[in-house]
Amino acid sequence: MILDTIRGFLGLKKKGEEKEIVISCERLERRVAFLEGGRLEEFSIERESDRQISGSIYKGKVKNLEPGLKAMFVDIGLDKNAFLHYWDAIPAALDDGIETIERAGSKRKNQKRITANDIPKIYPPGSEIIVQVTKGPIGTKGPRITTNISLAGRYLVLMPYSDQSGVSRKVEDPKERQRLRHILQELELPEGMGVIIRTAGEGQKARFFVRDLHVLLEQWQRIAGDVETARAPKLLLAEPDLIERTVRDFLTDDVDRIVVDDLEATNRMKTLVGVISQRSQRKIKHYTEAVPIFERFNVDKQIDAALRRQVWLPCGGYLVIDETEALVAIDVNTGRNKGSKDQDKTILQTNLEAAEEIARQLRLRNIGGLIVLDYIDMRNPRDQKQVLNFFKEHVKRDKARTHILPISQLGLMEMTRQRVQESISRAVYMECPSCKGKGIIKSPETMSVEIQRALTRVMRLHPGVREVRVLLNADVLERLKKEDEEILIDLERKFQGRLSFRVNAKFHFEEFKLVNALTEEELS
Repeated sequence: MILDTIRGFLGLKKKGEEKEIVISCERLERRVAFLEGGRLEEFSIERESDRQISGSIYKGKVKNLEPGLKAMFVDIGLDKNAFLHYWDAIPAALDDGIETIERAGSKRKNQKRITANDIPKIYPPGSEIIVQVTKGPIGTKGPRITTNISLAGRYLVLMPYSDQSGVSRKVEDPKERQRLRHILQELELPEGMGVIIRTAGEGQKARFFVRDLHVLLEQWQRIAGDVETARAPKLLLAEPDLIERTVRDFLTDDVDRIVVDDLEATNRMKTLVGVISQRSQRKIKHYTEAVPIFERFNVDKQIDAALRRQVWLPCGGYLVIDETEALVAIDVNTGRNKGSKDQDKTILQTNLEAAEEIARQLRLRNIGGLIVLDYIDMRNPRDQKQVLNFFKEHVKRDKARTHILPISQLGLMEMTRQRVQESISRAVYMECPSCKGKGIIKSPETMSVEIQRALTRVMRLHPGVREVRVLLNADVLERLKKEDEEILIDLERKFQGRLSFRVNAKFHFEEFKLVNALTEEELS
């Protein structure tokens, strides 16, 4: 109690409230975990074979136009052409999450408005175009791009082709918004350019914004120089790697320390941070213990638990999370939570815990696209509204854009979450070669029936074959020996043939093959 009082007086956090960033650097991949009080809240992974290209800027060449889709395909030097919708090719389209401010001297009102119908004339096939990747390749789809270029700094986002500026709507305090607007008006921007103040700028002094703007303008000048000389397709600016993005997006004032297990990465981070804040350099520590860093901070176990199909809640309820090609379905169940005699109260408690955990899971798994949440049915509209507001509150910390609809009459909550790359599960896992992504396989009894059916068919079609050999999985053979031996003997008598069985260690549970035992020819 006394220690907590002293900590509060000194402005220090209580034990268990510290915010830490843990970084593991290995030959094939880098991993970043964001912890609050030791609990995993955000997780990122980057592999050398699959660098993120979302945010990268290219000089591309228009390959063809698709009037029916109102889109064009652009060669940016990758395996697949990038997809550019006409609306994303209209300059100066601002993000929905920004409250815009017209700057003094803006000529926007005097400019002729460009519409989607003008795009084919502006960008005919063969023309060169400067684009930025908004969504990396996902599955069989190529990257999605836009002409609305933006450069993200620590506190600002520079938009070279837009003369509007604004403050992120996630900054909610009216007084702080007014202060940031004033800083925005004082920034010296080249004509025709705009900036957005990011959420990280909340509470920061004006000099930090001036310094950040200077760095971004220098970066854009280098890109603009390459635009004139480079031949398309050409990469003009690669999205920063995971280390640099961590410094840019996660190292805020309330982070207590960053622990890195690689000396080169540690020194690089200190150099990057030194440009922003000398004081923050002291937060970066090099980890040298023998125990692997993610094991030492209990991150590996938390990742494994978080990425399971079934996720347990503190109350005893659980979530079931299923990803499909088009959407993600999340089902909430009471599980072991018997709760009090008041059933409505038990359901509300489970749904509230589920709402908090779902918001966390969306960040951890990097789930995007259309998401359907099936909460436990609540009879009271007031409870429904409480769960909705509670969920929205926890989603606020998410850096990805989200759009959430109220709970429907069927008890479903629908939402979308910005998707710029593959989810963590799609990046880490591969399709099971046995179940082919179904998550289930046939039972031993089902396999026995299928083999018997196949034997009957083959022995009828090939009456001259006297001996049939069955190649199969060991577990399926065990079922045939123990429970279905008499049925197989009857088949031999019926068709006056002989059956033999051989285990193939490479065969998965549902795989088997019938061959002529004399010629080794496959029978079908």
